[in-house]
Parts: sequence; structure tokens; C-alpha cells
Amino acid sequence: MDWLKAELEAELDEDYELELSESALSLELRRIYKQRHPATLDRATYFKALLALQAELIKLQDWVEHSGEKICVIFEGRDAAGKGGVIKRITQRLNPRVCRVVALTKPSDRERTQWYFQRYVPHLPSGGEIVLFDRSWYNRSGVERVMGFATPDQVEQFFQDVPEFERMLVRSGIRLVKYWFSITDEEQQLRFLMRIHDPLKQWKLSPMDLQSRVRWEDYTKAKEETFARTNIPESPWFIVEANDKKRARLNCIHHLLDQIPYGDVPHESITLPDRVFSPDYDRAVLPNELFVPARY
Repeated sequence: MDWLKAELEAELDEDYELELSESALSLELRRIYKQRHPATLDRATYFKALLALQAELIKLQDWVEHSGEKICVIFEGRDAAGKGGVIKRITQRLNPRVCRVVALTKPSDRERTQWYFQRYVPHLPSGGEIVLFDRSWYNRSGVERVMGFATPDQVEQFFQDVPEFERMLVRSGIRLVKYWFSITDEEQQLRFLMRIHDPLKQWKLSPMDLQSRVRWEDYTKAKEETFARTNIPESPWFIVEANDKKRARLNCIHHLLDQIPYGDVPHESITLPDRVFSPDYDRAVLPNELFVPARY
């Protein structure tokens, strides 16, 4: 179990580093945030559970690559709900050639003239791939609808099309899993305030994020209709209670693993070959200006 101890120490060091990076937060804001989360998991319990789940994710990755399966996971939810956090923990130890993240920017002028789903189709998984969508085609029934970037007719057309589009994906052999990360009004406000007061996280705040506070109820109505019209048997929605970030990450990863019938795959034993030494070779001395200065 030495590997587990070493990994836990590394993860704990990273967690402490992240906490120290929040020193710019006012003490009062940190006190309020911690007061709202008195029952969160302690670090050791959380990281032991996370490492065990990440070990299973590696098994899933090996099975997907071996079997040629196609996995597509959609992460939706309100701004600051924790989608990025769980995606980071899923991909942290996986091969980026097998598991990749898709987070598209706003559509170009050309893309606006295309069939709505066209810009998403090239990013769908091929055989032996896992694709995680950090927001997806559900932008149309969410932010585009609420912010007025899509007309009522376009939104209605989306609702007419998306069930059949997803059925087509499933019929093609793609395993499609859809998660909605749910947080309370108060929790979102606290997380936004923490981002505003933390210079290392201010980049996460966009004008759209700030508008989501103003239009909370509009987003709620959009979410409710999205669930009502797109929660189909072939690709149902799964809601992740995300007020507690640590529990949300563990619950989501555990649930994702339960959705896929992966198993162990055969591996050839690995033996490190001996290094070849050439007695006639002299290593060249490189000039000092090629090296990064050692400042630490």
C-alpha cells in the first residue's frame, strides 16, 4: 500500500496548495462558506475514495480502448455548479488520447448558419474513446434561450429534434450519459462571491455568469422544460446534488462507473529492457544559455 500512501500525500499537498491560493479571500467570506458546509468529508476520507474511483476509471479506460466502445458523457447545470471540478477528477489520471474534454466556445458566423447539431457531431467519440462534454447541445434550451440568442421557434425546433438525435446516437452504438449538476440559489451566490474575491479564479466569471444570477428563475424554468421534454428512456437525465463539491464528485464518478459494464482486460507483463551503452559515444556538452535558470 506504499503507492496509496504516496498518492494520498501528493493529493493532500495539492489540496493544501489550493487552499493557500485562496488567501486573497476575506476571512469573513471564508468563515461564512465553511459555516454553510459543516458536514463535508475530511481530506483523508475524500482522497481515499477518489483514488479508488480513479483506479476504476483506469480499468474503464482500458476496457473502452480494448473493446472499441464509444462513451459520451454530458455535463450540464448552472454556472459554478461544479461541472469542471468533476471533469478534472475524471480525466486526472486518464490517457488524453482515450478520454478527451469538449468545451466549445460560442458559434462562429458560419456555424450559426449550419444545422444546429452539426458543430457537435465532429466531437462525438469514435471506437475506443470517451468524450466528456463540458456543456453541450443543451446550450440551446439553456443559455441561448434565456439570453435571447435563440428564437422561440429555434428552441421549439431543438426540443422536436433532440430526442431523435440522441436516439440516433444510441442506435449507432454510443453510450450516452447526461448529468445535471444542481445547486441552490444561496450556494451559487457564495461561489460567485468567492470567485470575485479570488484573483486566481476571476477568469471563471464571465458576463454570462453574472447574468445567471439576475435570471435565476428564467434558468429554472428552462431547466424544468428541458427535463420534461428530453428525459427519454434511451438517454435519461441524472441529477447530481452538488452543494457539497467533494460528495458531488465522488457520487458522480461512482454513478458513471455503474452505468457501463466494463471489466478487466488482458495485459501483457511489462519488463524494463536493459539500457544499451556505446563505448564510442561521448555526450555533447550543451551551452548554458539553453537551460532554464534554476531560481528555486
